[in-house]
Amino acid sequence: MPTIPTVKLLIGGRFVDSATTEWRDVINPATQQVLARVPFATASEVDAAVAAAKDAFTTWRKTSVGTRARIFLKYQQLIREHMGELAAILTAEQGKTLPDAEGDVFRGLEVVEHAAAIGNLQLGELANNVASGVDTYTLMQPLGVCAGITPFNFPAMIPLWMFPMAIVTGNTFVLKPSEQDPMVTMRLCELALEAGIPAGVLNVVHGGEAVVNAICDHADIKAVSFVGSTKVGTHVYQRATLAGKRVQCMMGAKNHAIVMPDANKEQTLNALAGASFGAAGQRCMAVSVAVLVGEAQQWVPDLVAKARGLKVGAGTEKGVDVGPLVSCAAFDRVSTLIERGVADGATLALDGRQPVVPGYEKGNFVGPTIFAGVKPGMAVYDQEVFGPVLCLANADSLDEAIALVNANPNGNGTAIFTQSGAAARRFQEDIDVGQVGINVPIPVPVPMFSFTGSRASKLGDLGPYGKQVVLFYTQTKTVTARWFDDSTVAHGVNTTISLK
Repeated sequence: MPTIPTVKLLIGGRFVDSATTEWRDVINPATQQVLARVPFATASEVDAAVAAAKDAFTTWRKTSVGTRARIFLKYQQLIREHMGELAAILTAEQGKTLPDAEGDVFRGLEVVEHAAAIGNLQLGELANNVASGVDTYTLMQPLGVCAGITPFNFPAMIPLWMFPMAIVTGNTFVLKPSEQDPMVTMRLCELALEAGIPAGVLNVVHGGEAVVNAICDHADIKAVSFVGSTKVGTHVYQRATLAGKRVQCMMGAKNHAIVMPDANKEQTLNALAGASFGAAGQRCMAVSVAVLVGEAQQWVPDLVAKARGLKVGAGTEKGVDVGPLVSCAAFDRVSTLIERGVADGATLALDGRQPVVPGYEKGNFVGPTIFAGVKPGMAVYDQEVFGPVLCLANADSLDEAIALVNANPNGNGTAIFTQSGAAARRFQEDIDVGQVGINVPIPVPVPMFSFTGSRASKLGDLGPYGKQVVLFYTQTKTVTARWFDDSTVAHGVNTTISLK
């Protein structure tokens, strides 16, 4: 039998074997083939990774901004050169289609490109002569060792949201990728070292709850960035903030798209099908509820026909639109929620269970599934399904649709489809969701802006990448300076709080 490769830890610039006794298989979700074994790092290995990062910080924090920027210029070039290889690894372990895997890598690459512009992003402010001969200025200085905990659904993009921006601002980093699909993340880390990131500046540990808790508790970690489920994110936020850390958590979602009757029908149906069923619905920004307003309620058969035309299969096969769910556990959870939807009285307009996928009979496949007549209180509405399931709700007016969206606790993303500027502007102003799309179904901002989910979808006030994350990964130091000359000798003693 061929030997199954083991995923390494990255500590102090070296890829090392873990001494753990606890391992997990990395499994191809289309075939159930075991691709690798990933270690759950020991407490001493986590400590070693943090110690390496702490040691490297003493010199890295003083590295010139030009040197840091050039490393990420080189890194973006290496990612481009290895795009096909990275996408193939990602598809094998995560399941999404090869074109979508390239998109996953590319959206992370955009953040790397943004990191290379750090010279314009980490600028302080200066005020001259705030008092006689006194100037005040600010320095945006790195925090120290920072950490990131990333989810299975974007194993390239989300790590690239985190460590490039943390490192380019002068911090060092400990990354804990998803234990379900860490291989593409590790390849990205190899390329990062090749680009010139010094030993100890980027470290990687693998594991589950124990490693997450160790990151939350470690006295030498100053900030934690998390993307994943609401349950785990809430735990991370509470535990890490209690330990005195700066924390940002991007969590669960229930993203609604409002469809007005004046919307361009064909474009809207295409957008809904792509945003609901792409990546098998395993996106925190997927459209999971479409609110059909007025006459748009008659579009259900057209939407079903559009979804029925999507091809389900292994991500490596040509022409496939919907790959497998990431794991058997995810498959069971989605299948159970579809059963719950039927039991709760929603109309199963399209049943995607048990699709026939020749040659991949063991794959975790669920095809596009559509429920009509969905209302709050039903399990498929209240829970984040994280599968290729679209719920259709009805509203008589835009105001009623907005009220439905605002009543949902989550606030990751939302969209409206309309040709009316007045309706779009009312929606933009009145909707209580952090990221809004107007005829754009998945409104994830480009890297010049920050990811700005809101309400129950986010804990912490600063989002990943963009300008906000530069604030997240830096501490503002304000300096008030006076240089005396002979004319100031006569000031004498000043016992008031004003500058003289």
